[in-house]
Amino acid sequence: MKKIAVVILNWNGAKLLEQFLPSVIAFSDAATIYVADNASTDASIEVIQNQFPSVKIIQNTDNFGFAKGYNQALQFVEEEYYALVNSDIEVTENWLAPIIELFENQTETAIIQPKILDFKKKTHFEYAGGAGGFIDKFGYPFCRGRIFDTVEEDRNQYDDEIAIFWASGACFFIRKEVYRKLNGFDDMFFAHQEEIDLCWRAFNLGFKTKYASKSIVYHVGGATLNDGNPKKTFLNFRNSLLMLTKNLPKNQLFSIIFIRLFLDGLAGIQFILKGKFKHFFALLKAHFSFYILVNQFYKKRGAVHKKKYYLTNSIVYCYFIKKIKLFSSIF
Repeated sequence: MKKIAVVILNWNGAKLLEQFLPSVIAFSDAATIYVADNASTDASIEVIQNQFPSVKIIQNTDNFGFAKGYNQALQFVEEEYYALVNSDIEVTENWLAPIIELFENQTETAIIQPKILDFKKKTHFEYAGGAGGFIDKFGYPFCRGRIFDTVEEDRNQYDDEIAIFWASGACFFIRKEVYRKLNGFDDMFFAHQEEIDLCWRAFNLGFKTKYASKSIVYHVGGATLNDGNPKKTFLNFRNSLLMLTKNLPKNQLFSIIFIRLFLDGLAGIQFILKGKFKHFFALLKAHFSFYILVNQFYKKRGAVHKKKYYLTNSIVYCYFIKKIKLFSSIF
């Protein structure tokens, strides 16, 4: 058995599979390649069977989204390391070797992210993960190479190997034993921020997440759910609050949730002022959903919650008030 499994979650992505599976197959001799299909109704299964017969298919019984979709599929994957890869990722030659080397030589490293560049603008980092993720005190995520809507050009400024707080779900490497110890992603997230929640839970248990710049992939981004979709707004706002409820230190939990609800309210006012009424109602819906689920998620809290989980107090203040647009300028 090969040590690493590349597992691509798919839902009605036949065209994406045709476009991006060839690079994965060409540059992944070290891996067994799987497509985990979320009950697609297009020609996805036929495309794999006819054009990519070497790829193994795992068929889920419904569209379970990202979180549960992977949880269901990975029950059947026994390789030592998992590479969870979006269907809109183009990989590069030798992308797996630095990852395997890190896992082999650093036993405390449980999760790894490669350098993620923009498929449409290959000189720049990609929004979904850039060169590794962090959060601020209030749970707002940001990346080296991307803060809010400002994306940096890749000038080799992040050609390093460092500890990060979260790895992007667009291309996410994790040890099988750690994935199973953490019971995988939280099914109830459906999609968005479930990878940050998983990395936070791993962090609380003492596992390390690393960024490996020698592994490079290109991500289209938004191929399944684009930024203009109110469902994405709903999931991001709701899941962020649920993630905080699960993972914050107890003595900070209520004060930070309260401040975060206030900041979300300001975001809602911005939506109204910009005429984005669907996004305003999506935010409102996210808060009502959070109130319904908050007790359930509070019961999911682990025994250990590390106090210093954040890199900076407020990335919102840095970006919008101090006008700091680059990661390197924060400190």
